Amino acid sequence: MSNLSLAVGRPTIADRVLPRSLATDLVLVATGAALVAAAAQLYVPMWPVPISGQTFAVLLVGTALGASRGALSMVLYALLGLVGLPVYTDGSSGLAVLGGTTGGYIVGFVAAAAVSGWLAQRAWDRRVLGTLATFAAGTVTIYAFGLPWLAVTLGAMGVPDVLGTTISGGLLPFVVGDALKALLAAGLLPFAWKALGRADRRPNAAE
Repeated sequence: MSNLSLAVGRPTIADRVLPRSLATDLVLVATGAALVAAAAQLYVPMWPVPISGQTFAVLLVGTALGASRGALSMVLYALLGLVGLPVYTDGSSGLAVLGGTTGGYIVGFVAAAAVSGWLAQRAWDRRVLGTLATFAAGTVTIYAFGLPWLAVTLGAMGVPDVLGTTISGGLLPFVVGDALKALLAAGLLPFAWKALGRADRRPNAAE
């Protein structure tokens, strides 16, 4: 049996449920991209950047799959939209989206999934504070790509007060939501790890 796998490094919560194999990894990568695509359709229209469920899905995928598979899943998501599939927010797609005000956030999804996955592979997602830190690090990574990209795009569009618009339209509306998403993850992921641990111990107790 081949041990070939897209996963690199220590196991994540996905590996506690499913054995590592190339076939499993491909399914997980595709599922992660589909999850982010679905979350992108849960949005509140805003300009220049809409509010959506994408960031939670991105960080959850990264944390669950680990750095390599999480990043590959987001690369797949970005490519699916680039070739025309309606996976971006509001069913949009194409190079115009990636080159627009939200393009930097989509590129940042790849790096954020890698960062959150790397931290999860070091067991940060097994404790409440560690999960909060994992999601905070991933969120900051998204903004590190999204905000400069947004500023450049707004400048090219001739928008006055580029810095103010970038902060008021690309950062401030999302802060509370990002905090709530991190709190939700901090409740879900450590609980899931504990549940898996109890499930492992149950057969031993029966013996």
